[in-house]
Amino acid sequence: MYDVTIETRVASPRAIAEGWINAFNGALEAGNVEAAAQLFADTSFWRDLVAFTWNIKTVENRDGVRDMLRATLPQAGAVKFALAEEPRAVDDVVEAWLVFETATGRGEGLVRLRGGVAWTLLTALTELKGFEEPLGARRPKGAEHGISRHRKTWTEKREEEAQTLDYTTQPYVLVIGGGQGGIALGARLRQLGVPSIVIDKHDRPGDQWRKRYKSLCLHDPVWYDHLPYIDFPKNWPVFSPKDKVGDWLEMYTKVMEINYWSKTVAKRAVFDESTKTWRVTVERDGQEIELRPTQLVLATGMSGKPNMPKFKGMERFRGEQQHSSQHPGPDAYAGKKVVVIGANNSAHDICAALWEAGADVTMVQRSSTHIVRSDSLMEEALGDLYSERALADGITTRKADMTFASLPYRIMHEFHIPVYEKIKARDAAFYAALEKAGFMLDFGADGSGLFMKYLRRGSGYYIDVGACDLVIDGSIKLKSGVEVEEITETGVKFIDGTELPADLIVYATGYGSMNGWAADLISQEVADKVGKVWGLGSATPKDPGPWEGEERNMWKPTQQENLWFHGGNLHQSRHYSLYLALQLKARKEGLATPVYELQPVYHLS
Repeated sequence: MYDVTIETRVASPRAIAEGWINAFNGALEAGNVEAAAQLFADTSFWRDLVAFTWNIKTVENRDGVRDMLRATLPQAGAVKFALAEEPRAVDDVVEAWLVFETATGRGEGLVRLRGGVAWTLLTALTELKGFEEPLGARRPKGAEHGISRHRKTWTEKREEEAQTLDYTTQPYVLVIGGGQGGIALGARLRQLGVPSIVIDKHDRPGDQWRKRYKSLCLHDPVWYDHLPYIDFPKNWPVFSPKDKVGDWLEMYTKVMEINYWSKTVAKRAVFDESTKTWRVTVERDGQEIELRPTQLVLATGMSGKPNMPKFKGMERFRGEQQHSSQHPGPDAYAGKKVVVIGANNSAHDICAALWEAGADVTMVQRSSTHIVRSDSLMEEALGDLYSERALADGITTRKADMTFASLPYRIMHEFHIPVYEKIKARDAAFYAALEKAGFMLDFGADGSGLFMKYLRRGSGYYIDVGACDLVIDGSIKLKSGVEVEEITETGVKFIDGTELPADLIVYATGYGSMNGWAADLISQEVADKVGKVWGLGSATPKDPGPWEGEERNMWKPTQQENLWFHGGNLHQSRHYSLYLALQLKARKEGLATPVYELQPVYHLS
């Protein structure tokens, strides 16, 4: 057995990593759960993406490792870890990339060792044995050489599939929502040979982006935003305009041969307990069709169900009112008075575009907002993983995703706090000017900045691409720190007695929990059975405890059998679509998928 008291100060990173791997393999082969747990530090984290738990789950400390292995090791069968590349030492930590096999599949991982024992371990399933994707040497030939009287062309085969799927062959998976999340999952399922349909209410793939406000663009850089299988071209802009994103999604849907039904609305869904399938009524081009999928995925977007406030008097306002998701753009509002309620990403984008079009625009900030300048975010927070610099250092998109995934959420904020302290210092004059203008700033509950706010609550921030300068110089007027009392016939009245006249009110008030889609489509009972979707349980604002340690109900089994949630930003849609697709494929093929620690239900809305 590996001696964890080995003198690690004089041993090479390879010797330390190999010693731990050999000991871990030996303990797992012997079924010695206690010995395996002792190879983890007193404070330690094992994050598993489907490989052992058939779940997305992080366990903590030796007790957590012990409990997880007792539950999962019998099913995992013969487990074998090996080094994937040369380990490296970073301060007092040895980092080692791993490959491993279980009885069911193959995977990749990353272990960080301190003092010869594991501080963090990531294990991620990448393929199922016997059901590998047709990639590389396994790719299909395409052309059928030889002679055949009944040969069908590629086009004829695709047309036949499109005509029979649903009408004579039911999809195994129905994905509701055809934005980047649904499209990424559809591509994964297609490659795994899982019959699926992606449906969306819009006319064309990509309309989810095209039909948003005129100035919308990606605030994340291109290296962060690739879809599975096909990267953006090397000349693609760093920040993609919305219409360019829409065109890419439409192209991708066609090239990846996703069975995509546009102009299709899901009307209702009922789970049949006797057959363990769903009955989903959809309206396609005016015709009602009943689909009978086994698995139902709601890929309707964590920013998909508008959170429309209910202020007193809204019904009597004589001007226009719209949620930010309905805002068509600024062109019709030149010379008009506009009040935008909200101070996060959409609010800033909309205010800036309205000012550029000649509107008199006021932003209403009711609570503090985290602001980070785009160039600072790229250089200080994302550059090591997602940039040309990272690519030059050998950090591929896959390696960047895995590195990011390897940081347990419990301690992730500790890595982010110093980054944002550096950003604060770098942009001190910028922040001082914003505060002088009356803007209320924060850096998150613990100073950990943008991405932790996103993970915890999905709101409360703006990546500045220029609008803040308009707030600073007063071009965008600011009303901050005062709550709305009511909407009058002519504007917005506040509890301090002041009133802003308005021709248009835009409610940039965010979005509700994704389980609201389940309530609308299935039932409130099912939505309550699932509980809140998104959030870690960090007990910070808008992310109440108890601690869950993973995004609640995302990309993993829920308390409602055969119901799944998928989405997030482009990075998450890309990365986590793999693990959701593998879970669905395993169930389709009848593999045993015992779920370790199905998530409890928290917060019904």
